[in-house]
Amino acid sequence: MSHRPITEDDLHGYVDRVLEPERQAEVAAYLNDHPDVARRAAAFASQRELLRAALAPVAEEPLPAELNLSRIIERRARRPSLVPWAAAALLLLSIGGVGGWSMRGALQPSPSGLAALGQEAASTYSVYAPDRVRPVEVRASDSAELVHWVSDRLRRPVKVPDLAASGYRLMGGRVVASPHGPAAMFMYDDDRGSRIVVLIRSMSRADQNAPMTHQSQGDVGGYTWADDGLGYSLVGRAAPESLKPIADAVRRQSRPI
Repeated sequence: MSHRPITEDDLHGYVDRVLEPERQAEVAAYLNDHPDVARRAAAFASQRELLRAALAPVAEEPLPAELNLSRIIERRARRPSLVPWAAAALLLLSIGGVGGWSMRGALQPSPSGLAALGQEAASTYSVYAPDRVRPVEVRASDSAELVHWVSDRLRRPVKVPDLAASGYRLMGGRVVASPHGPAAMFMYDDDRGSRIVVLIRSMSRADQNAPMTHQSQGDVGGYTWADDGLGYSLVGRAAPESLKPIADAVRRQSRPI
């Protein structure tokens, strides 16, 4: 069996079922041994189906008259100067126009910097926070093991924020995959069952330090920033004004003394 590492492209290819059978089996075996990544692949599959469902009505829309292939050919055929290669060019142009019309608005540039981190934190929250069976891999009672694990994977010393003064106790955490490498996830809850997540990962050279900004994705929102090469994002379903002082507390604790 191949020992090539499983890449982001492999995950997407697995979801789309475009990999060679042997590679498809390798990825399936990898996902079976890595439940965190398996949940992420499942999220890809869910997003794929949502995208297909969202585009289905667009695909059924009638084409604009100017992109109707038969009308284009009919108009061009009336011109005696039209040569065969021009008709072929028009055919290719119209096909490209149809594809562009069907996919309009579906393909957007991938976010980067703090925007990407905030999106990753919101997605991580949506996957793990609702889980009432095993939302964390390592529980708070083993916090020393948790700190060692996440620091080793991020190759940087990582602190677990203490949010008891803010009314949230540590449940535990885990290492999660992101498009930009491994990330540390710490989860907290209060006495009313409300949960928040702090996601930490390394940032690119262009985003070593960045001011705190508010971001949201659906009903999940919070604050994201970067200090000394590490990016931090605190997210939850609470109101932004209640999350801001908690994010400030995380930032104070994470800075070097």
